[in-house]
Amino acid sequence: MTNNVTSDHNTDRVKTKHPDASHPIGSGPTYAGAGVSIAAGDAAVELMKKHTARTHRPEVLGGLGGFASLFRLPAGRYKDPILASSSDGVGTKIAIAQEMDIHDTIGIDLVAMVVDDLVACGAEPLFLQDYIACGKVNPEKIATIVGGIAEGCVRSGTALVGGETAEHPGLMAADDYDLASTAVGIVEAEDILGAEKVREGDVVIALASSGVHSNGYSMIRHVLLDIARLPLDGHVEEFGRTLGEELLEPCRIYALDCLALARDTDVHAYAHITGGGLAGNLARVIPEGLTARLDRRTWSPAPVFGFVRGYGRVERAEMEHAFNMGVGMVAVINEADVDLALAILTARHVPAWVIGSVEKTVDGATGVDARAILQGDHPRF
Repeated sequence: MTNNVTSDHNTDRVKTKHPDASHPIGSGPTYAGAGVSIAAGDAAVELMKKHTARTHRPEVLGGLGGFASLFRLPAGRYKDPILASSSDGVGTKIAIAQEMDIHDTIGIDLVAMVVDDLVACGAEPLFLQDYIACGKVNPEKIATIVGGIAEGCVRSGTALVGGETAEHPGLMAADDYDLASTAVGIVEAEDILGAEKVREGDVVIALASSGVHSNGYSMIRHVLLDIARLPLDGHVEEFGRTLGEELLEPCRIYALDCLALARDTDVHAYAHITGGGLAGNLARVIPEGLTARLDRRTWSPAPVFGFVRGYGRVERAEMEHAFNMGVGMVAVINEADVDLALAILTARHVPAWVIGSVEKTVDGATGVDARAILQGDHPRF
């Protein structure tokens, strides 16, 4: 596993002659003086080791600190293996973590964003690499963030095999940081899920989100913090905790649940509900000529969504475009397997329900807007 501290440029080469001969070599600027601490980076790597070790699978080769990460593909399990990859970050949810000074869950969100994109096509996540950019390396904070990433990897069966911690003094404030990651998965070619397998009569099952997840935080911050001026440390009765704690609730990770569901039932497609909302993301796996018709009457969004809508007077269409509204993943499955699918998800402690079905598009409508349609009203919202 690699995990190194670098600067935001390549000017750390040793010079043999100073342009001004009156200044002896060794008396000029240093990398540490410019704000980059190699020692702090090394300390952070040492603190990370206990976290990354929790995630390793038998296929991981080598250890922490190499120049590249090595992973042996599972031998003998696939006839025609296809590799899948996904990259993402967690957006401005990081601003809430920074203001609350809580950094042990944001890494779970980071993992969720990429591994649940992989499983949407039927791929098993294999390994993940992270990238952490910060103004100044605080070894304990970086290790805490990586601890959250490791926890997300454990929850998804993914190996954390490498990463990069980049110190950007002058570009970022000392306490600021941002995260990104890339994960790689594998799927048998004939088992790839998507629009090609979806048929008329398929049933759409909703898997509940754990809250806002990691999309729409720019609107949340604008409405609840800028307009309503609500304090993050203020207790909210509807949440049973502070506003900040509610907003930092980590994403539910569906990877292992979806793999189990696809193994035991006839799943045709998954849609990971992120930016663009329920209809927008489901439309990506519904073929032209078919429509997924979804019923709002089958669930009530969590109170946090009502908070945003009420304080911001946000139109329903805008809410449904920006947020998951309580649905983090949907499965499109063969109608014959609905009861079994719901039983499997219940046994795995994932709240799930039938939210709609797939039918022929009426009136010759075409385009993305015709592929997924929400109708009715939520019981409470």
